[in-house]
This record gives sequence, structure tokens and C-alpha cells, in this order.
Amino acid sequence: MALAQLGIQTTSMLAVFGAAGLAVGLAMKDSLSNFASGVMLVMFRPFRIGDVVEVAGITGKVQDLRIFSSIITTPDNKEVIIPNGQITSGVITNYTSRGTRRVDLVIGVSYDDDLKVAKQIMEEVVNAHPLVLSDPAPAVAMAALADSSVNFNVRPWTKVEDYWTVYSDLLEQLKEKLEAGGCNFPYPQTDVHLYKQD
Repeated sequence: MALAQLGIQTTSMLAVFGAAGLAVGLAMKDSLSNFASGVMLVMFRPFRIGDVVEVAGITGKVQDLRIFSSIITTPDNKEVIIPNGQITSGVITNYTSRGTRRVDLVIGVSYDDDLKVAKQIMEEVVNAHPLVLSDPAPAVAMAALADSSVNFNVRPWTKVEDYWTVYSDLLEQLKEKLEAGGCNFPYPQTDVHLYKQD
């Protein structure tokens, strides 16, 4: 307004400044989005450094939380830098925030096996594991009558840090104990019946 009072034409200057402002705004759109997302992550704390999370399709441990990006280390020791905008615009799964985690196993036995014996063996194996929690109590229940097997859901609870140990231990022990108890692990198969015609 002052320049216009002095007789200087400001129309072209306003157009230049407007175009420059638009260009700068478009160029910084993603950066501003990441900055705003970083502020939200700091304020609302959906995860903390050291938590194991799944964000933007990446699963790993949070190493650092910055204003524009977060650093995740994957189980195979890759360092992934994820823009904060991608994190807050998607689903955040925090595997460690609750302290405990349920192990979900599906164990199949043959239709010819004694199902009560199989279930009893599974319950004994799960309850005997030292890292399985008694509260909440582990559950063993029939899940499905599948094409080649009778499937059981085996669902014990454990501490987050013991999850993979319990997972692998139970798979190994369940196979050994079920086979020792006379149960069989079926595999997909097809019966072919041939009829002879005279």
C-alpha cells in the first residue's frame, strides 16, 4: 500500500511474490506434513524408543524419533528411515506396549487320532513351559475340521521378550510329545478309487 501511494506499480510484484509463495509452499508441503506428524508423535506417544512396532509396512525396533522422520531397525539389522507423515497416516501396531503377548499356534492331528489324548498332550506341554504365563491362562481348543487334519488352536501367553523363544520351543515340543503319544501329523493327500468295469 505504501509503494502504491508512492506511484510504484505493485501488481507485477504481487504476482511474482504470490507465485514464489505458491512454489515454496508446494515444495515444502511434504516437509511440513512430516514436521506436523513428528510433533504429533512426540505429543501422543503411540510408541517410544526401544518399542517393537509395525509402521508403514515395516516391522522393527524404534531406534530414534526425530522431527521429520523415525529410524527403525529391522530384525535382520537393517536401518530404515521412515518419514513421520507415512507413520501417522497409517496404522501403528505396537507389539511391546502391553508387556505380554499371546502366541497363536495351529496344530493339526490326524482324523484317526484320539482327540482327547491329543488335547491333553498339548495342554501338558503348554503348561509345563517355564516361560508361559498362568494368568491369563493358556487355551487349547479345537479350531476346525480341515480337509486333511483336525486343527487345534494353541494359545499361551508370555512376556513380550520371550515371545519367539516360546513360539519355537512349543512347536518343537508339541511335535515330539504328540508323536511320542501316538498322534500323527497329517499332510495334504488325495484318495483315488479305481473301479473295474466288466
